[in-house]
Amino acid sequence: MTLHVVPSFARIGEENAFAVLARATELQRQGKDIINLGIGQPDFPTPDHIVEAAVKALRDGHHGYTPANGILPLREAVAADLHNRFQVEVSPESVMIVPGGKVTMFMAILMFGEPGAEILYPDPGFPIYRSMIEYTRATPIPVPIREENGFAFSAEETLSLITARTRLLIINSPANPTGGVTPKAEVDKLVAGLADFPDVAVMSDEIYDQMLYDGEKHVCLLSYPEIRDRLILLNGWSKTYAMTGWRMGFSVWPKPLYENARKLAVNSHSCVNAPAQWAGLAALTGPQDAVHMMLAEFDRRRKAVVKGLNALPNVSCAVPKGAFYAFPNVSQTGWKAKKLASALLEEAGVATIGGPDFGVNGEGYIRLSYANSLENIERALVRMGDFLKSAKAS
Repeated sequence: MTLHVVPSFARIGEENAFAVLARATELQRQGKDIINLGIGQPDFPTPDHIVEAAVKALRDGHHGYTPANGILPLREAVAADLHNRFQVEVSPESVMIVPGGKVTMFMAILMFGEPGAEILYPDPGFPIYRSMIEYTRATPIPVPIREENGFAFSAEETLSLITARTRLLIINSPANPTGGVTPKAEVDKLVAGLADFPDVAVMSDEIYDQMLYDGEKHVCLLSYPEIRDRLILLNGWSKTYAMTGWRMGFSVWPKPLYENARKLAVNSHSCVNAPAQWAGLAALTGPQDAVHMMLAEFDRRRKAVVKGLNALPNVSCAVPKGAFYAFPNVSQTGWKAKKLASALLEEAGVATIGGPDFGVNGEGYIRLSYANSLENIERALVRMGDFLKSAKAS
């Protein structure tokens, strides 16, 4: 029997962090001591008051479908939170509650991706951007994210890549995998330059918007009224509130696109888990102490991991300003990045992700997540140092 799956599925890529997680788990099952610095999720539990809100919702009978765009109290809370943090006016009718950040990427890229179209995305960047672009048969146009630029995007370079075929521009700050934060002056230049390209939509991935260090301030794209009619904001609860497994995200859509997003929700997932939405409401409206504690701990680990990486032979690491990733330069070790990441896992028991898994411009780098205990980070750095001193590059 031959099953004729449509060719478009052959163009779907992967997020290799999950493949590394699976391999690390398998090695652990074999009795090996593995320190996982690969997966990008907080190692903290979801705060108790958020968990209790979900339990209460279940006990109160919230067992059924909700509106496809999310319950109104949660959409109102999202709008209020954005107003409180960024002084922007957001209507709850422009907010879409979705099961995780990837859904917003999926929707936006499906809306604008087709043969002949071009979509710009950061490289190195989150791998699902390119995967979904290729699935739609649009042409992926990488926007280089360079270490010499502090892993911020260059407005001038980004604008230079826009053509008559460009339909969507994807930007991400604070950024995965680099931890880079684009300064406001650069965002200002980008928005000003976009005035020359009024038909290009923008998707701003701001999932790490509260994970900033060294006095950095997040620049929310909603703060620019001149692009609000073509801006899609991606955000959610996974990182800030340690809720990765809850699958809770939200997006803000311009009015011309909102109904398209709602229809996609109806056709794909119907609605988001009902008690999880009440948990998301408690996260936004309840105490933020756990968030502040988690960020302070990430900052402590960030400093330790940067110091430790820069002490390794032939490794250098720029200081990440956001998220919870370090993106050290390993080009002087003699190793190709993916081979080094694989060898570190198999031989040193340290899980990392090779830079090329985030795009062609990721060669020469590996990604480490410091969403692990300081003790484990320090043990991992010792193992990495021992490995690099003794192993021969292949």
